[in-house]
Amino acid sequence: MISLAMALLLADAQTDAQCSNAVTQADMTGCAVREFNAADAAMNRQWKLTLAAMHNADRYPAQDGRPTYANQLLAAQRAWLAYRDTHCVSAGYAARGGSMEPMLVAQCRAKLTRERTEQLKALIGNH
Repeated sequence: MISLAMALLLADAQTDAQCSNAVTQADMTGCAVREFNAADAAMNRQWKLTLAAMHNADRYPAQDGRPTYANQLLAAQRAWLAYRDTHCVSAGYAARGGSMEPMLVAQCRAKLTRERTEQLKALIGNH
């Protein structure tokens, strides 16, 4: 098990080095996709924590007829995901039809996802 973990860490280090020295568009796009995947995984981890905090806040409902914290957060997250994906497609249009377009989309998705992760963290501080 330790050797598998070491191998994965070594592979990540090699990939980081490859990404910092990427020359071809395919390599740069692959690195941008990898960056997005890492940001998305981090956001999903934070999502679970934030949703749990909202469920905890829902233990004492406000009785004001509005959605619960968790339901409102879920609606906001769904809307945010639609926004992120649609916005980033339009950001990719800076290279519309070119080989750079998928990289621009992935970079945009990574940036917005990192920002959303911070927003989700901040929500916990408000409860």
